[in-house]
Amino acid sequence: MEALYLLCSVASTFVTSSFLSLSLAIRAIPLFLSRVFCSPAPEAGGGGSSSSENDCDAAVWLYEGRVRHARRRPVAHAFEYPVRYALIDIDRAPQSSHLSAERAREIAHTKGPVFLLTIPANLGYEQNPLSVYYCYEVTKEDIQEGGSTPCLKMCIAEVTNTPWGERVCFIFSPGTDVVTKPLHVSPFMDMLGTWCMFADAPGEDLSLVISVQHPILGNYFTATLRAKRVHSSSDSIFIEKYFWLMPHKVAMWIYWQALKLWWKNVKFLDHPKYLSSRYRDDAVLRNRELLTQSTGQSTNLPHCTSNMDLKDRWCVWREAPWPWS
Repeated sequence: MEALYLLCSVASTFVTSSFLSLSLAIRAIPLFLSRVFCSPAPEAGGGGSSSSENDCDAAVWLYEGRVRHARRRPVAHAFEYPVRYALIDIDRAPQSSHLSAERAREIAHTKGPVFLLTIPANLGYEQNPLSVYYCYEVTKEDIQEGGSTPCLKMCIAEVTNTPWGERVCFIFSPGTDVVTKPLHVSPFMDMLGTWCMFADAPGEDLSLVISVQHPILGNYFTATLRAKRVHSSSDSIFIEKYFWLMPHKVAMWIYWQALKLWWKNVKFLDHPKYLSSRYRDDAVLRNRELLTQSTGQSTNLPHCTSNMDLKDRWCVWREAPWPWS
């Protein structure tokens, strides 16, 4: 049934995206003509606009980079693909399918700005295996000095498991942190892994790394995003063009690599909800045990510690809006 539903969604997405691509091309014509006939010539020695030229005024920063997955056991399998992301000031450009800035600050217990790193929906489709909220703190010194850069205090991960249509959000500390796996993301991984999360404050460059520690397979999987800021913009048509078919490409790469793993005879695992209706409660209990036993102590993952001074980590599941993002 899930396979049939997936095929129907693929067909529906193809038709919708084709129609919206044509619409985007028509709407982009005036923008193209204005740039051809009205753009001032670049100054001598100049190379066009800088990626940081209007950063202070922009609500969206555009990044370009690569995602790499490396699996070491039970079989070796690695791949990487180019990707584009947006870093969005969600106080100024709210995202309806994501948390609001107010809700993110409430969760993270911060008072500063909140930025969302995500792949925006494009042509009626959204595909985001992982989005991250960067929650900054404003101190008394920031207020007194005026213009001081707020510090990154907390991150919120938003993980979605296509094609099951589930989404989980949980907090983690910037730098490094560990969390027990809360969601069935891949049918080729069970629920016993621990995620080592690394995130730095996004600037000209950004990095995200998730390593998986398993009680049997050890440190057997790493996913990495490395990206550079290439532009800032508030022009909706430009952003739509920049991300043209980006969500579709991510989905295609995910399913193609899943097919390769299946071909390599990696065991296919059903969603744990078919085995137990309490699989989410089990994840919470495993994480509570992790926080109790390893707070401030290193795990079997190098340079990875739990920095949470909490007995419970905020973690909430909900259904992902269709088309699954």
